[in-house]
Amino acid sequence: MILAILLVLAAAGPAQAGERQLLFYNHAWGTFGRATADAVEHSAYLKKFADFEVRTTTGADGKVWTGRYLRGRETYLEVFGIGDVPGKDGELGAAGLGLSTERDGDLDTLKTKLRAAGQKPIDYLQTRDFGDGKPVPWFDSMFLVEQYDRFGAWAMEYRDEYLNDPRSKVGPARFPGDVTRERYLPDTYQNRLMRDITLIHLAVTATDLAATLPLLRAGGFLVVSSPGGVVASRGGTTMWLDSVPDGQTGLKRVEFSLNRAAGRHVERLGTSTLVVGPGARAVWTF
Repeated sequence: MILAILLVLAAAGPAQAGERQLLFYNHAWGTFGRATADAVEHSAYLKKFADFEVRTTTGADGKVWTGRYLRGRETYLEVFGIGDVPGKDGELGAAGLGLSTERDGDLDTLKTKLRAAGQKPIDYLQTRDFGDGKPVPWFDSMFLVEQYDRFGAWAMEYRDEYLNDPRSKVGPARFPGDVTRERYLPDTYQNRLMRDITLIHLAVTATDLAATLPLLRAGGFLVVSSPGGVVASRGGTTMWLDSVPDGQTGLKRVEFSLNRAAGRHVERLGTSTLVVGPGARAVWTF
C-alpha cells in the first residue's frame, strides 16, 4: 500500500507553481485502549527514542487532558488513552490532525481563501494555564465544522503571548512574524533518535474526510485520490486519510525520520508495534 501511495504522488506531479503553502503538518493525536496508552507512558525505550513527555494540560473553558507526547524538530505525536480527554475525543478510535502556519497572519489569509471557496470558518482561541489560574493565549485555531464523527482537523497559529512567555520555553524569533513549528518545539530531539514525522495514516469516516478536504486544499497541500481515500503531501509530512465505516476509525500508522541510522529494534507497546531501523527510519503501527 505504501508503494501504491508513492506511485500516486509521483503521477500527480508537482504542485501548482507559485502557490505558497499556508499550512504544514503540526501534530496528530489518537485515542487508544488503556493497555496501549499505559505501555506508551511507562516505556523506557520511548524516553530514549524521542523527546518524550507525559503532561496534563488545562486549556480553554477549563478543559483538561492528559497526553503522551513524542516531539521532533518540527512535528510531534500525541497519544491518549480512553478517558484521557473529555467527551467523544476520549473514546476508542477518535483522532485529530493539527495543521499550523509558519508566518504570523497566514491564518487570516487562509480564512479569506476558504470564504472565497464558500466555506464558513469557525474561530476558536486555545489557552493554556501554567498553574497560576491565569490562562495565556496559546494559539488561534479555525475549524470548518462544529461537529464531527470521530476525526477533526483544524488550522492553528501560535500567539505572541505564548511564544514570548518565558514559561513556554520557546526560542527567539528568527524573522519577523516567526510562528514556526521549529521555534515552538524544544531542541531536545537532537539528543534522541526521532527527528520528525514523515507520514501519518488515519482512518476516518466519509463525512469527516469530506469536511477535511477543503482545509487541506486551501492550506496548499497537494491532495490526490488514493485507493479508499486521499493522500496529502508537501511540507515534509505525507498525510494518508482512508475512508472507513464508523467502528474502524483511528490513527493507524506513523513513520519517522531519525537523526542517525539505527539497528533494528522492535518495541511492542500494548496492541501497537514500533519498529526502529535498520537505517534512519522507524514505523509505528496501531
